[in-house]
Amino acid sequence: MDRNESQHKSRFEGVIFDLDGTLLNTIEDLADSVNAALVRADLPDRPLDYYYTAVGDGAETMVWRCLPEELRSEGLLARVHAYTREEYARRWNHKTKPYDGIPDMLDSLSKAGMRIAILSNKPHASTLKVVAEFLPHWDFAPVRGAREDVPIKPDPQAALDIADHCGIAPEKWIYVGDTDTDMQTARAARFFAVGVSWGFRSIEELREHGADMIADHPADISEMALNRNPREGAVSKVL
Repeated sequence: MDRNESQHKSRFEGVIFDLDGTLLNTIEDLADSVNAALVRADLPDRPLDYYYTAVGDGAETMVWRCLPEELRSEGLLARVHAYTREEYARRWNHKTKPYDGIPDMLDSLSKAGMRIAILSNKPHASTLKVVAEFLPHWDFAPVRGAREDVPIKPDPQAALDIADHCGIAPEKWIYVGDTDTDMQTARAARFFAVGVSWGFRSIEELREHGADMIADHPADISEMALNRNPREGAVSKVL
């Protein structure tokens, strides 16, 4: 199926993906990095489960949430954040991997001519490195991480910049993510918001923050995007 045929049958022309918790399971490398940084600063580390709610709003916010509440300060944040960058540079690819079904889903979208892009709150340089390592076979146009000159999600500017870069109107985009931040971003940008049930946050959180649909498997995203019939029981309609 060529791109024109795909666009004729589907109301959508592009899909923007969050990265951590959506395309890639990065939680253990992130947790190991922050815990190593906390230990370097003579602070207690956090259990893995804690990181599922700590991530999603940028690296500094993740580190801030992991500091002991009674010790939180801008100075301590700067020190532990710097340690975290160093530790993540050592172990960013130790345990990270795509979720099951992600490669097949990306293949399906790409073969149908759907534009695909990535927007993450992970620092931009790290985002590019991780995508190049774990998702090298797909043409994401473009890949964007957190940059100093652009507000991070849930501000919609970066998402709308991607839409403008691709020349596709907001209503023609699907935004796929796993956190409240992602759903807020999609709603603010006027994209169709898809929450994924396999990510770092709960289905209830995704629904509360505006998910138009919950996908239970990566195949559900490509089937919906390409106007095919999803597997029975695999997709939870919210609106």
